[in-house]
Parts: sequence; structure tokens; C-alpha cells
Amino acid sequence: MATIVITGGSRGIGAAAVELFAARGDRVYFLYEQRDDAAIAVAEKTGATPIRCDVSDGAAVRAAFSQIGDVDVLICNAGRMHFGLMSMMAEDEWDRIFDVNVKGIFHCVNAAMPAFLRKHSGCVITVSSMWGQVGASCEAAYSATKGAVIALTKALAKELGPSGIRVNCVAPGVILTDMCASVDPEVLAEMAEETPVGRNGTAMDVAKAMEYLANAEFITGHVLSVNGGYVI
Repeated sequence: MATIVITGGSRGIGAAAVELFAARGDRVYFLYEQRDDAAIAVAEKTGATPIRCDVSDGAAVRAAFSQIGDVDVLICNAGRMHFGLMSMMAEDEWDRIFDVNVKGIFHCVNAAMPAFLRKHSGCVITVSSMWGQVGASCEAAYSATKGAVIALTKALAKELGPSGIRVNCVAPGVILTDMCASVDPEVLAEMAEETPVGRNGTAMDVAKAMEYLANAEFITGHVLSVNGGYVI
């Protein structure tokens, strides 16, 4: 039985990952920032343990991990997005998306590190996006953070590999979660048509990619695209 920590685990991709790893019999903890009702629902459905925590707050992350103990797999899924012209974006909005999407990984990896180093093993899975690979108009901040996640993943894979710690990344495409709630259904349909496999993705599609990377003992520094071929 492995101990899995998933950030942003109360909704969307994070909730699907909680469900998948809990169903395997793993001991699952998930961090969430808001929506106690959603977190309680996931916990009741899966038996996983919720911990309220803003991953951009280093002290809060350290306090959360002190409740968990040893960690085998850390999935850094917490994220925020912003849609709109960069010229119209407030500086505090820019800072907040970087604080959660990038600094949150810094805090969580460092909090898990003592257990990883003590065991000389561990697995970190980060979550980027196809927009971190190719960029998206009107999503400059989001694209920039997700590009940073890819670079951070590759750098950490080189840095931590000698200590027995693997670091990989999933880069989802169009995934039908709350983030797509404001997207015009016609636009989503057009994107599905442009995708070689003929559909948009689900949260469980991404969770299964995470499970694969968690088990892939000879893979590190890899960015696994989960986009149905939309970006190749």
C-alpha cells in the first residue's frame, strides 16, 4: 500500500486521481483550498483523507505534510487559470497564478523531500498543459506557468534521480472539467472534431496517465501528452 498525496484533489482531474488511487487500495490524502462540500463528497466516496491547504503558502503546506508522514507518490495537480488579454490582466492576478501553479510545486516537493530522501525513493508527478507546450492566445499567464512546470519537471528529474526520486509530468489537452464550464459547447465540439481520436478528454483519462507514470520505474523527466493527438 503506497501513500499518495494529491493537490487540488476535490474536483476535476484531482478528484479522478483520488478515486483511481484509492480504488487500488492506496492510502490517499488530498489537499484542497476551497469548497469544503466538494472535498467532503470526494472523501466520502473514496475513503481518502482531505486536508484544507493553500499550496502557495509554505507554512500551510509544511503543516499539512506533518499530518501525513512518509509519502511515496506526490501528484502536484493544484492549479489556477486566467482567460483574457495579458494587457488587461492585473499584476496580483498574474502573481497568484504563478504562486499556485509553480510555487505550489516548490512547496510540496520540498515538504515531501525528507521522506523521499530517507527511503531513497519517491515519485513526483506534475501537471502541465498542452498550452505549456505550444502556448495559447488569451492564456498567457496560464501558458507561462505550465511551460515553467515542464522545465521544472525536467530539471528536478536530473537533480533528484541520483537520490532514487523520479519526476514526470502529464500535459492534458481539452479535458471536460469545471475549467471548461465557460467554454461555448460549439467550440468544444469543434476541438473534439480537430482531435485525431475524435473526442475531448475526461478527468479519468488524465488520472490513468498519472497511474502509469507512478508505476513506470524506468521513466523520469518525461512529459506525457494526454490530449488525444490535438497537439503532436
